[in-house]
Amino acid sequence: MKTSLLSLLVCPNCRNGFSLASKEVEGAEVMRGTLACHGCASRFPVVRGIPRFVEEGLNAEKQATAAAFGYEWTHYSQLTEADKKEFLAWIAPLTPEAFKDQVVLDAGCGKGRHIYLASRFGARTVVGVDLSFAVEAAFKNTRGLPNVHVVQADILDLPFRNPFTLVYSIGVIHHLPVPKAGFLAITRHVQPGGRISTWVYGKEGNGWIELFVNPVRKNITSWLPKPVTRCLCVPPAMLLYAGLKALYAPAKTRPALKRCLPYSEYLCSISGYTFAENLWNVFDQLVAPTAYYHSREEVVDWFTTAGVEKVTIERHNGNSWRGTGLIPTP
Repeated sequence: MKTSLLSLLVCPNCRNGFSLASKEVEGAEVMRGTLACHGCASRFPVVRGIPRFVEEGLNAEKQATAAAFGYEWTHYSQLTEADKKEFLAWIAPLTPEAFKDQVVLDAGCGKGRHIYLASRFGARTVVGVDLSFAVEAAFKNTRGLPNVHVVQADILDLPFRNPFTLVYSIGVIHHLPVPKAGFLAITRHVQPGGRISTWVYGKEGNGWIELFVNPVRKNITSWLPKPVTRCLCVPPAMLLYAGLKALYAPAKTRPALKRCLPYSEYLCSISGYTFAENLWNVFDQLVAPTAYYHSREEVVDWFTTAGVEKVTIERHNGNSWRGTGLIPTP
């Protein structure tokens, strides 16, 4: 934890600031210490460089979701060349210039690939939050960046003031017990005039997943030991990889072939994935105990309820929704 993070933090229980007692320091990072609230008796530990605001008492659904993605992102923790292209596709029409000199919050940062990019795009400050122990990978991947912080916390109960001028959440809200509540929670942390951006699974285009894959995920694979689920993902990942290389990669430049193939917009977009990327993509679909698929009307309702202005909501790859807008100024 860099001490500059203190100016952004407040106690989630009483909204007062903290003092930091450090016990182990390595360079710019406090690796072990305690955050003591100025207004109440609350204490929160800093463990392995990460402030931890996840207390006991999470419900079973949240615990299972955090465990699932914690396993994924700590076992597939490397950053890849595909990260930048995917990130910009998920947040379009935003461009790297949108990050210049912004105070950024990544709500559900996983292994830290997007906070790494936000820093490289010129953000003034970047904070990545995740409920799971994926924060270990995020901290490792961004520790050398002086403007990046990683915090373990629940996005429904964030320990921050409201300093953020750009908040995004990519592929996270649809895994929450009540997705709309998650969207409204993170939107409250955007300054007036700031921007909110999100990407979620779409109901449109994913009927076959809801019909055939979801029952397997909900009733079997999400509750198996994670190494077992990972092994079960190998055969479908092999079939997917072969199909992508044999059919969907050529179809990217052959419109007639692309029109003949099912689910082509999305599968053509991932046809360059390595086998490892395909394996973890399959794992991602099968491991989460909670996953919702949202209609455009639902996403519009989130932005409307939050009072977001100048909203743009677009379909992405025929199977998901990306949306962005501005928080109104008084």
